[in-house]
Amino acid sequence: MDALLANEQKNEFVENSIVPGKIVEKRNDGALVDIGYKAEGFIPAAEFRNWADVKVGDQVDVYLEEIENENSMPGISLQKANFIKSWNKITSEYGEGSVITGLMKHRVKGGIIIDLNGVEAFLPGSQIDIGPVKNMDDFIGKEYEFKILKINQERRNIVVSRRELLEASRKDRRSQLLKDMEVNQIRKGVVKNITDFGAFIDLGGIDGLLHITDMSWGRISHPSEMLEIGQEVEVMILDIDYDKERVSLGLKQKTKNPWDEVETKYPVGSTVKGRIVNIMPYGAFVEIEQGVEGLIHVSEMSWTKRVTKAGDIVSVGEEVEAVVLDIDKEGKKISLGLRQKTRNPWEVLAEKYPAGSRIKGKVRNMTSYGAFV
Repeated sequence: MDALLANEQKNEFVENSIVPGKIVEKRNDGALVDIGYKAEGFIPAAEFRNWADVKVGDQVDVYLEEIENENSMPGISLQKANFIKSWNKITSEYGEGSVITGLMKHRVKGGIIIDLNGVEAFLPGSQIDIGPVKNMDDFIGKEYEFKILKINQERRNIVVSRRELLEASRKDRRSQLLKDMEVNQIRKGVVKNITDFGAFIDLGGIDGLLHITDMSWGRISHPSEMLEIGQEVEVMILDIDYDKERVSLGLKQKTKNPWDEVETKYPVGSTVKGRIVNIMPYGAFVEIEQGVEGLIHVSEMSWTKRVTKAGDIVSVGEEVEAVVLDIDKEGKKISLGLRQKTRNPWEVLAEKYPAGSRIKGKVRNMTSYGAFV
C-alpha cells in the first residue's frame, strides 16, 4: 500500500518543472524545502540571494530536477527556478532593441557578464563605452541601462550593449546643442585634440574646429603655441553646418581686427618700428603689431646697393625702422621702405653738383661709348 501511495504521489510531480515550496528548516549550509512530497528537498545557502534574510515559513518556487535523488530526496534548485522565471519574464516583456537595467557582475574573456534580474547576459568589451576602456574592473558592481542586441532562445543567452545607448544619447545632445547655437555666439569649451591645422574644442557634446588661421590676428606656426589639451577656452561660433553637424570656431574674432585702424595709426609717410618675422628672396616681413605685418621689398632696402636677397640686409628677429609707402586695407598689405629712412643720394648729388658746374674726378672705367668717372 505504501508503495502504491508513493507511486501515486510521484505521478503528481513532473521533473524539469517549477513547483511551489516552503522553507521548513534553516541550517548553516542551506535550507530544507517542503514541496508536498514525502521528503523535503535541500537548497544550498549559496543559491539564495540574501541568505541572511531567509527564514522558516518563506514561500519559494523551486525547479524540480528529479523527483528522488540518491538520497531519496527531491532534487531541487532555487537558482534554476529564478533563472527560468527571469528568462521567461525578460523574453516576454523585452525583445531585441529593448532597454533593460542590469548589474555589471564580473569579467570574462572579451567582455563582462551582466546580471539582468537573475539572467546572465554578455556585454562585449567593444560595447561597454563609446571610447576604448582601459580598465573593465572600474565598471564591476555598478548598475547601468543596456540595449538588448540579441536573444538566442535555444542557447538561452543574451547579448547587450551600453555603447549604443550612450551614442544615441550623445546624438540627441548634439542635435539639441546645434539648435541652441548661433553664429557670433560665444561658447565655453575644452581643448580635446591639437593637430597641425588647428584644434578640436569640446563644446559639451559636440566638437568644433578652431582652425589655426582663426586663432590669432598675428602669425603662429603651430596651434600648440597658444593652446594645450584640457585647456578651457572661450570661442566664437563662426559657422554651423547642420547637415554634417560641423561647427567652425574662432578665437581671434573675439578681439577687434587690428587692420580696421591701420590707415589712422600708420599713415603713408610715417615711420614705424617693427621686428623681422620672416624673410623671403623678394623681401622681408615686418611685424608692426600683433596681426599687422608689412613687406619691405628688396628694391626698397638700399639706395646704392643692388640687393638680390633680403637676407643680405636684414635677419629674422632684428628690430628695424621703416617708412610706410602704401596701404592696401582690403588686401591687408602694407608696403614699407628701409632706404627711405635716409635721403636719396641722387637728390643730394643733384643739389651739390647742379647742371653746368665743374667737378674733378677719377676715371674709373673706359668703354667704347664713353668713360665712367
